[in-house]
Amino acid sequence: MGLVEKLFGTDGVRGKAGVKLNSFCALKLGISAGIYYRKHATTNRILIGKDTRRSGYMLENALVSGLTAVGYNVIQIGPMPTPAIAYLTEDMRCDGGIMVSASHNPYADNGIKFFGKSGYKINEKDEEEIEQIYYDDALLESAQKTGKAIGSSKRIDDVVGRYIVHIKNSFPKELSLYGIRIVIDCANGAAYKVAPTIFSELGAEVFVINDEPNGFNINEGCGATQPLMLQEEVRKVRADIGFALDGDADRLVVVDEKGEVVNGDKLIGILALACKNNKTLQSNSIVATTMSNYALEEFLARHKIQLIRSNIGDKYVLEEMLKNNLNFGGEQSGHIIFSDFAKTGDGLVSALQTIAYVIKSQKCASEALNCFELYPQVLKNLNIQSKPPLESLKGYSDFLKSIEAQKIRHLIRYSGTENKLRILLEGKDSKKLDLALKQAQEYFKGKIY
Repeated sequence: MGLVEKLFGTDGVRGKAGVKLNSFCALKLGISAGIYYRKHATTNRILIGKDTRRSGYMLENALVSGLTAVGYNVIQIGPMPTPAIAYLTEDMRCDGGIMVSASHNPYADNGIKFFGKSGYKINEKDEEEIEQIYYDDALLESAQKTGKAIGSSKRIDDVVGRYIVHIKNSFPKELSLYGIRIVIDCANGAAYKVAPTIFSELGAEVFVINDEPNGFNINEGCGATQPLMLQEEVRKVRADIGFALDGDADRLVVVDEKGEVVNGDKLIGILALACKNNKTLQSNSIVATTMSNYALEEFLARHKIQLIRSNIGDKYVLEEMLKNNLNFGGEQSGHIIFSDFAKTGDGLVSALQTIAYVIKSQKCASEALNCFELYPQVLKNLNIQSKPPLESLKGYSDFLKSIEAQKIRHLIRYSGTENKLRILLEGKDSKKLDLALKQAQEYFKGKIY
C-alpha cells in the first residue's frame, strides 16, 4: 500500500475543514466506520451529533452517505455536547456513535470522534482498524449495498431531554440551586441550549453568554480556552460562580465570585476530596496526567488519596481509570471524568459537582476552591514546521540534563492536534523557570521552528 497519511490523532480525526478533513474524507470515513461497526452490530443503528461549526453540515451529511451506503440506519440529533453522544449511544442501544467536532479549536477546523456501543471512545487499536479499511479501496467498493439493503437516515430532536434528565440526576437530590447566581459561557458551541436549561431547571438564577452560534463564532474569544469575557460578566452581575465550556462541552473552566479563574489542578484536587468525603471515591485513588502540578500530588497525599499519572489526553486518563477500576480522573485543562455519570469528560457534570461542593462547604467559591498553593509553572507553545522525534535532535539528552540539574520538572511534547511543541516547566523558583524557558526556546530555535 506504500506510505499513507495517518488519519487519527490523539482525539479522533481532526484537521482544517475542507482541506485535510473534506467531504471525500468524511464519506470514506463513514463507509470505513460502517464496515468496522458491522463486525459488532446488534441494532444496525449509528448515532451522529455535532457542534455548531458551519462545516459540520458538510461532514455530517458525508458521514451519513457513507454509513447508509453500507447498510446502516443513522440517527442524527444535531448540535449536542460530546458527552451527550457518549451517553445516548449506549442509552439508545446504537452500535456506535460519531461526534463531529474539533472541540476547543477555531471554527475553521473540525474533527470526527468515534464511540463504541458502550459509550466509550474507541481505542487506538480500533482506530487503526478503521484507518486500514479507509485505505482499502477494494473493500470500500465491495461493502456498498444495493436495493433494500441500503440504510436510512432520520433526524430527531427530542433526545435532548434524555440527556438533560441524566445530567440533572448527577446533582445531589438534597441540594438546591435556588438563590445561586451563575454565569454560563457556552462558547457559542454545542451546549448552547442544554447548559442554560439544566441550571435553570435546578433553580439557579442563570446569566448566559455566548449562546448565539452562527457557524463561525464557536470558541471565538470565549469559552474554556478564553474565559476573560466570563470573568468580566461574573464581576458585573455579582455572580456566585461562573462556568465556561468549550465548543463540544467536554471541558470546564471555573471562575470564582471575584472573577478569578480556578486552576484546573486545584479543581481536580477539590473534586477528588469531595468524592472521598461523599464516600464515592473508588479505592481512594484518582488519575491525572503528567502535566498536573506536583502540589496536587502532595495535597492528595495529605488526604490519603493516591494519584496515578497517565499520558496527556482524556482518553488516556480514562484508560488508566478503567485499568485500575477507578471512577474519577481529569486533566489540568478542564477535562474531568466522573465515570459514575459519564463515559468521557463532561463539563456540565463537573460544573454541578463543583457547585455542590461549594454549597456544602458553606463558603464562597474563592475560599472553597482555593485548597492549596501550586508550584510555579511556565507553559510555552512553539509553532513548528515538522515533528521529528525529539530524541533524534542533536544534544537533546544533554539539554534535558541541564534542565533537570536546576531541579526543574519538565514535560516537552508535540501537540496531537496542532503543529505546536508544548514546553511545560515546573519548579520552586520562578526566576529559574523563566531562564530555563529561554534556554529551551534557544535550544529548539533552528531545529524545528
